[in-house]
Amino acid sequence: MTRILITDRTHEVLPQRLREAGFEVLLEPDLDREALLRAAQGCDGLVVRSKVIVDRAFIDACPSLRCIGRVGAGMETIDVAYAESRGIRCLNSPEGNRDAVGEHAVGLLLALLNNIARADAEVRRGLWRREANRGLELGSLTVGIIGLGNMGRAFAKRLSGFGCRVVYYDKYLENLESLENLEFLEKLEFLERLESLALLQQEADVVSFHVPLTDETRHYLDAAFIAAMRKPFFLINTARGAVVDTEALVAGLESGKVRGAALDVLEYENMQADALGDVPESMRYLMQSPRTVLTPHVAGWSVESHYKLSAVLADKIIEALK
Repeated sequence: MTRILITDRTHEVLPQRLREAGFEVLLEPDLDREALLRAAQGCDGLVVRSKVIVDRAFIDACPSLRCIGRVGAGMETIDVAYAESRGIRCLNSPEGNRDAVGEHAVGLLLALLNNIARADAEVRRGLWRREANRGLELGSLTVGIIGLGNMGRAFAKRLSGFGCRVVYYDKYLENLESLENLEFLEKLEFLERLESLALLQQEADVVSFHVPLTDETRHYLDAAFIAAMRKPFFLINTARGAVVDTEALVAGLESGKVRGAALDVLEYENMQADALGDVPESMRYLMQSPRTVLTPHVAGWSVESHYKLSAVLADKIIEALK
């Protein structure tokens, strides 16, 4: 019987569908690495979230593995290249939370442009500063999307009703051209593709990141990126915290080149903790600045996505191992 080890807490639809497909399911969300390695012996599939690091040593210690599934989008905790070289399918479920991320990104952008978080805090303190909180209309701006995968597309789709100009840059899109992609782009005819990052940096008033965290994208936004922007700009990041160099961002905010930043992900976050703990001065600056909006990595964390992330992954695992 095909055996699947689930190493973290998920929606019950995941083990339910796997069992209905005839798989044996082991639920072990609280084991340390050594205990997980023992539990994974003889398993065909492994399901992880962010707390389990599936590196070469882990993969080598589990020779029976045929599939590794990630409940979510980011694959940075899995050595995908090595796993695939060993014939192991690596699956994720970005389709499950792309709608939540797209909506949250729009919410962050609107909160930033209209000073909503700052104005809310002021009213609660008895301040009524209307002129100081005069906002900007999204329809007057050019929004630049970097990365047009599942998350970037969901964000673009939700911008369609605001009347803003939307441009995007994705150096890998040509390698992903499919009927589905083409149909998506045809439906969103207002989207403008830019052939280079430099062109986006010339045009954009808002930059929104929707890229995975890789060696290539780590500190994608750095001092050089900010300097290359022609206009002062607003930053949105719902991707991964380390895509943004926090020190460079703070310098950009201090200089005025970055007009404001809305961040759902932070370079110094701990997704397993309910508190940030000790943070460097640059992070403390972001926490105290009136020109930032911060949320605790919850862009894809909706009631609906909790179900969809697991349901989508279950279907993919069944297809891969049936």
